[in-house]
Amino acid sequence: MFWCKCHSVKGNFIVAICDKNLLGKKIGKELEVKVEEKFYGGEIIDDAKALESMKKANICNLLGKEIVKLALEKKFITKENIIFIGEVPHAQFIR
Repeated sequence: MFWCKCHSVKGNFIVAICDKNLLGKKIGKELEVKVEEKFYGGEIIDDAKALESMKKANICNLLGKEIVKLALEKKFITKENIIFIGEVPHAQFIR
């Protein structure tokens, strides 16, 4: 399960998805990031809805082991797209 929020900015459909357990937490040490509700906290979704949302996105922001794994398996991203904020994988793609 994931948190997902969709944003429309200057004609782009931006989808932000994070693992359910990350919302509201601070991650990283050297680069500390707060997983903000205003960016990720739209609705709780499952794998199927996450895939549907990623297919529609012009820009997608993914944060967490499970969502990055799913995006990698379904070829939305490659391993080269993944960075780590502390122990948490993060990836983005633009179409």
